[in-house]
Amino acid sequence: MSNELIQALNEIERERGIPKLALIEAIKSALNTAYKKNFGTAQNVSVEFDETSGDVHVYSQKKVVEVVEDPRLEVQLEEARELYPDCRLEDMIYVEATPTNFGRIAAQTAKQVVIQKLREAERSLIYQEFREREGEIVTGTVQRIEAKTVYVNLGRTEGIMLPSDQISGERYEVGQRIKAYIYEVKETPKGPNIFISRSHPYFLKRLFELEVPEIYDGVVEIRSIAREAGSRSKISVYSYDDKVDPVGACVGPRGFRVQNVVSELAGEKIDIIRYDKDPSRFIANALSPSKVLNVIPNEEEKVARVIVPDYQLSLAIGKEGQNARLAAKLTGWKVDIKNESQYLADLGEYEGDQEQAVEFQYDDDMENDEYGQDA
Repeated sequence: MSNELIQALNEIERERGIPKLALIEAIKSALNTAYKKNFGTAQNVSVEFDETSGDVHVYSQKKVVEVVEDPRLEVQLEEARELYPDCRLEDMIYVEATPTNFGRIAAQTAKQVVIQKLREAERSLIYQEFREREGEIVTGTVQRIEAKTVYVNLGRTEGIMLPSDQISGERYEVGQRIKAYIYEVKETPKGPNIFISRSHPYFLKRLFELEVPEIYDGVVEIRSIAREAGSRSKISVYSYDDKVDPVGACVGPRGFRVQNVVSELAGEKIDIIRYDKDPSRFIANALSPSKVLNVIPNEEEKVARVIVPDYQLSLAIGKEGQNARLAAKLTGWKVDIKNESQYLADLGEYEGDQEQAVEFQYDDDMENDEYGQDA
């Protein structure tokens, strides 16, 4: 090796930010291992790397004796005094023992170490970059599909989209450009694993942030999300400005904003719900597009009995219970839905209950904004 290696190390430190001293220490350690691998370990040797010239020397520790019995471990007194004039019998000294062909091995070893360190540095930079981007949306190209897992080219690395992170019913093809949400970045010996998702609830949230300036600016907030990816989602929104309608802001002019989100999600239905601090009103809103006559909440058990018109019962429950299930996820309340006739029958037929039932007439103030219907 030569001064060219030192110049290369200086350049790597300058351009890649890898400390030169760290590279040199790694090279020294690798050279010691390489020597023992190629020339045995019987001798107590030390491989030295000149940080100025790049030269490599091997020194063997030997005992000073009068008569040499094992030249690998001992050196004769007169020979030792040529190197160390003050040495005496039984002293331990270092004698250069650089093999004639060790220069080639050293050069190969140094090259391997530098390449390895560059790879490690690259992996570290990629990990740091995507660790900071965790929680963001990225755009990439489908690179390959193996065992239903989709690998997406993100530029310097690839994202992993597991089957559970894919939208049900969506089909992916090599070369297809897709958007996805980074939900986890793991560091592994082979490099960082970037897990991305199109089914994650926060993917929906980030899409609305991109489409709705009021959300990005913090005027409108998405309070909660309930999502069954590929089928239907509900989001609750709240405005910190009385002059800004949170539902209308998310829908956009002629529904343009929400339609952009729906298009990205391959037609997934989205209900935009007005958040309300009153649990009863919030639950009534969450059951959109069904009308609600009354909500009877049990604060301790977080259970709400919801009364709906007879003809709205199937709509309130939804296909296979989906509407009720999403409303429960959105509000954090268990929802027990009954139609008006069933509720009145449960009350009994005496006059007091009949008078109480009048209270459950539909109140227009509780009706959801028209944008709360399917987007």
